[in-house]
Amino acid sequence: MYSPQSLHRWGITHSESMERLAYGQALRDPMAMERANLLNMAKLSIKGLIESALSFGRTLDSDYPPLQQFFVVMEHCLKHGLRVKKSFLGFNKSLWGPLELVEKLCPEAAEISASVRDLPGLKTPLGRARAWLRLALMQKRLADYLRLLITRKDLLSDFYEHSALMLEEEGAVIVGLLVGLNVIDANLCVKGEDLDSQVGVIDFSMYLKNDIDDYRSEERNSQIASILDQKNYVEELNRQLNSTVHGLQGRVDSLEKSNSKLIEELAIAKNNIIKLQEENQQLRGENSLILLKTQQHLEVTQGDVSVERDTYKQSRQGLDEMYNEARRQLKEECQLRQDVENELVVQVSMKQEMELAMKLLEKDIHEKQDTLIGLRHQLDEVKAINVEMYQKMQSSDEEMKKKNDMITRLEEKTNQITATMKQLEQRLQEAEKHRTSAEEGTRRFKLDFANKADSLQRQIEQREKQLQQLETDLKIEREWRQTLQNDLGRERDAVAQLSTEALQINGLKKEFHRLQDENIQLKSICEDQEQALEELGSKLSESKMKIEDIKEANKALQGGQVWLKDKEATHCKLCEKEFSISRRKHHCRNCGEIFCNSCSDNELPLPVSPKPVRVCDTCHALLLQRCSSNPT
Repeated sequence: MYSPQSLHRWGITHSESMERLAYGQALRDPMAMERANLLNMAKLSIKGLIESALSFGRTLDSDYPPLQQFFVVMEHCLKHGLRVKKSFLGFNKSLWGPLELVEKLCPEAAEISASVRDLPGLKTPLGRARAWLRLALMQKRLADYLRLLITRKDLLSDFYEHSALMLEEEGAVIVGLLVGLNVIDANLCVKGEDLDSQVGVIDFSMYLKNDIDDYRSEERNSQIASILDQKNYVEELNRQLNSTVHGLQGRVDSLEKSNSKLIEELAIAKNNIIKLQEENQQLRGENSLILLKTQQHLEVTQGDVSVERDTYKQSRQGLDEMYNEARRQLKEECQLRQDVENELVVQVSMKQEMELAMKLLEKDIHEKQDTLIGLRHQLDEVKAINVEMYQKMQSSDEEMKKKNDMITRLEEKTNQITATMKQLEQRLQEAEKHRTSAEEGTRRFKLDFANKADSLQRQIEQREKQLQQLETDLKIEREWRQTLQNDLGRERDAVAQLSTEALQINGLKKEFHRLQDENIQLKSICEDQEQALEELGSKLSESKMKIEDIKEANKALQGGQVWLKDKEATHCKLCEKEFSISRRKHHCRNCGEIFCNSCSDNELPLPVSPKPVRVCDTCHALLLQRCSSNPT
């Protein structure tokens, strides 16, 4: 092997050395020789096509010989190393298989492949591949499509052998050469050509040139270089303009979406406010009933208010916390309202910055929704507290009635017990008297009536038994009396608890009045917020009209409306009726969509055309509304 220094000493450049090395390898490998020959032919055909097109004219027809030779050379390059596929009819080499993969790699190529499949005169895959090459050249995307195809060698390995031109470096070189064909404008008629039966033979006589042609080619190369520079500059300008147009379109779409969202949120907020007003009216009715019942109960329990003030202070701590929370929420609402007013002032001063204004409006609406949700939760809590107070009042009334009945019964029982105690005491006194009299009689008549001692002793034993029975009865009565006294103590404690609950109810009544006043204040705040939302809605409508003006300006920048093709529309966009011979298609000159005669029977002058033109019903209403809102 020779070093680069030695080759330079002998007067051989690096490119010549690489060509000689490649030629030596080609002598060893026939596939490499074929690739080198095809690369040279591709260079000659592309160079000759560009030079002849610039001298003849940029727009070329299908009968132009250099263009035909270019397609023949490209067909040979794509066929190199193509694998043979077995079928029922024999062996087949098809170019249409690898070219059909471009549709999956690039969605923009789907239109070309679909139009190739729809051509009626093509019957063979080779004819479809030739038609595809011509359409890609007309689109000026042939180099881009083949570059995408070369990058996916894992997919091409199913169609080509390992040493094929499309899988080697020569394929990348050819794709780079194809970029220069974007200078040429080709106007080819694919329908009339017989692409299935054409014979792909390369005519080498076109590439044999003399010294005069070499001199002319140098001048043409300089002209081509200047033209290519101008073309690249124009393409760069077009790309920048397209990027700005796409950016403006994206902004317009985002503004439309945000406007629609804000309108929906305004409607939802209004519905929520109506529901809150209905619930407030229901709560007022319930509160009036509860107030009547509490007044009746308070007339009974006003005597015990002074005794239970200490318990009221303890129960008031929780209510004070609730009041502090409500007051804090009111302060937050005031701060939110101030923020909303500040944001409205900022929106009036910064009308030109539409995107920032829309974002601020979204934030304000989200915050107001949160405040409305908080107010609704507060109303629910107040309603629950009122219901609990009403239930407690009913239960306390029933318990008071039951305990009053128990007290009357216990008083009756105590009266009965006292009467029975008095009777038992009288019986004891009488028994003691009889006992004393009997003892005296026994002492007197002991000596005289000794025979009657036994009878007297029996009587005494009987009296003693009676005394024991009376003593047991007294013990039972005393125990019963103690149990009754304990019950009386418990009932007194229950009465004290009921009095404390009555005082708590009185405190809750006062807090309820306070909450009712706060509810009225919150309602006034809600009404102010509704007015602010209405003002925001009016400003949104104005911004929507400005957005429509921006859309019209954007359409003017794009260079006109996007017209819907007749083949794509089968039904009317408004009434969705199918088109037929009697129901014909009509384009709206404003939006470019297709409608029937009844849905587009309107005429109005547009900014593009001062004369009245046909527009659809939706565009007609929109334009009339715009004219009414902006008379200037």
